[in-house]
Amino acid sequence: MLNSVMKNLTNHTAMLPGLYMPLRGRKRRSAKQIFADKIASLKRKSLKQLGEIFGRFIPEEHLKSEASGSMSRCSIFSKENTFWAFLGQVIDADGGCKEVVRQLQSYAPLKGTRVPSSSTASYCTARKKLDEQTLTNIFQYTTVQGDKPTKTGLLRNHRVIVVDGTGLGMPDTLENQAVWPQSAIQKPGCGFPSARVCACFSLESGSLLSYEIRNKKNHELPLLPKQWKTFRAGDIFLGDKGFCSYYDTAKLKEQGVDSVITLARRKPVSKSKCQKIFEPNDLLIKWDRPKYTPQLSYPKKTMEQLPEDLTLRQIRVVVDQPGFRTKEFYIITTLPDPIGYPSEEIAGLYLKRWDVELFFRDIKKTMGMDILRCQTPDLIRKEILMNFIVYNCVRRLMYEAAEKAGLNVRKVSFKGSLQTIRSWSPQFNHETLGTAERSKLLNDLYGAVSLIVPQFFQFFPEFCAGGFFLFVLPLTGSNLFSYNLARRIICKTR
Repeated sequence: MLNSVMKNLTNHTAMLPGLYMPLRGRKRRSAKQIFADKIASLKRKSLKQLGEIFGRFIPEEHLKSEASGSMSRCSIFSKENTFWAFLGQVIDADGGCKEVVRQLQSYAPLKGTRVPSSSTASYCTARKKLDEQTLTNIFQYTTVQGDKPTKTGLLRNHRVIVVDGTGLGMPDTLENQAVWPQSAIQKPGCGFPSARVCACFSLESGSLLSYEIRNKKNHELPLLPKQWKTFRAGDIFLGDKGFCSYYDTAKLKEQGVDSVITLARRKPVSKSKCQKIFEPNDLLIKWDRPKYTPQLSYPKKTMEQLPEDLTLRQIRVVVDQPGFRTKEFYIITTLPDPIGYPSEEIAGLYLKRWDVELFFRDIKKTMGMDILRCQTPDLIRKEILMNFIVYNCVRRLMYEAAEKAGLNVRKVSFKGSLQTIRSWSPQFNHETLGTAERSKLLNDLYGAVSLIVPQFFQFFPEFCAGGFFLFVLPLTGSNLFSYNLARRIICKTR
């Protein structure tokens, strides 16, 4: 019996047939396998801790390694790790490529591996190989996640999409200058390339739904038609006077989208020429189709296909504040029903248009996107995409945290949320954390994000002969700009 057992435990060799080795426990692992596991642990814990926070907002199928090509190799900077490193670089307050390498170096001694080189060449090369279409697909996924039904109760709960444009600077390289030239008033070599971005935001959640980027020679208005697919029937388009266009208003109306914009270029319609008077400052008017000029961005045939006239509402808003330059302005809207859509609500909706300035400030100032860092146009586009992905992920996290706490998402500070994410993300980097600990840590993160800045509701009634309009605006860190502006504007809509 003993000989039979020993025979089963014998590991025969060619040179020593009688030698046996008892097989106790696991088979001894080679040095190559041990080193590979340490490298895998280093990659997992030094680059992907943000995946614990944002993993639900990023589709995993877009981060899988390619079947062939540059992103098919299993290395420290694989496709997945490069994406999370790029995302972490955008979130980080410093935002430099060296920060990613330093992060790897700081974790190497803890994992028992060789400290990587201080050169950023490997990371920059991997980031350059990251497919732009992959980032585009991820961005489009985040737009769907952040586009939730409105619960504001304003204007019958229509989804409001606010549109505006902004400018971005970037490093002065020949490649960037060729695509995004600098301003003509600056001498060559004394200015920086400048890009123009036109973006559509959800007014309620603040999520970025779509964008178009061109150079300084393009106005925001021609970039809006490229984003018409963002709108759905029943939406409301909210824009300033830069988007006051017969063409866009008519085309959006054909899609079932109403517009709320401010009057520009056209003269206001007087009471004697209006179709109907709802109130002294609320008129039903008609716009005739303008004559075609070669300066327009669309052909003459397209102009002739537009309706000959549009029935609109013109709401006069009076600014009764000493020292303020603007004394009055006019709101043009395709919402003709004064009962279902009172002029006070439309004026209040236009006041919320200033939130888009705060959205851009969150992206450009808080996240540091006002001056881009990459040296070539293709990397500039990837950098912009990654910034927008991070922005939407933070907004989605704010929305979920506010919903869990029973708060309005507009009361949650974007800057405070970003600071919380920066502080919490290293805590997910400990290997000893179990599933329960990670879940608790994530719940604590949500609780910290949902903490709001103390609110001070300011009321500014201005009584006058024609009535008054009342502004109620929460004074938070994110709404301070709107507050300082709103405190100077008292609208009389009756």
